[in-house]
Amino acid sequence: MNSSADARAIVFIGPMGAGKTSIGRRVARALHLPFVDTDRVIVRDNGPIPQIFAQHGEPHFRTLERDAVADALTTGSVVSLGGGAVLDPATRSALAAHRVIYLTVSPETVASRIRDANRPLVAGDDPVGAWQRIYAERRPLYEEVADVTFDTSSGPITRVATAVLDWLKADE
Repeated sequence: MNSSADARAIVFIGPMGAGKTSIGRRVARALHLPFVDTDRVIVRDNGPIPQIFAQHGEPHFRTLERDAVADALTTGSVVSLGGGAVLDPATRSALAAHRVIYLTVSPETVASRIRDANRPLVAGDDPVGAWQRIYAERRPLYEEVADVTFDTSSGPITRVATAVLDWLKADE
């Protein structure tokens, strides 16, 4: 990987429904950088995520995810990681070389964002309860690797994207 500052990715992490893709895409557009959503890369290359879980299990999905993240981090792009990408120790280690933005969201807000979504880990009768359990498990990992945190629970996502851009400018 190129060691110049230009090769450092801008990485969005956080729980499902926090707005990593929406905000990441806006930040990439403002900075005239490519945008990579690692979940979309996995789907493009391997098929729908629920199908991967059903046919091959979560461990196989996590391997695909680790590889997609490793590839994305070499591009100097704005990168949105799937919510569980931080579970992998190699991914957490790799993130140290990049600018990592942790997006948080309240359970009340996420309820409308994950409803009717095709997300295998929160499928079932209590998606918000499942989301809360998963978030509680992953939260220390997000906090461990993050350089900065922004909450997306209220206000337009453009406000959060602007705050991220301001932070990136100050971090240069």
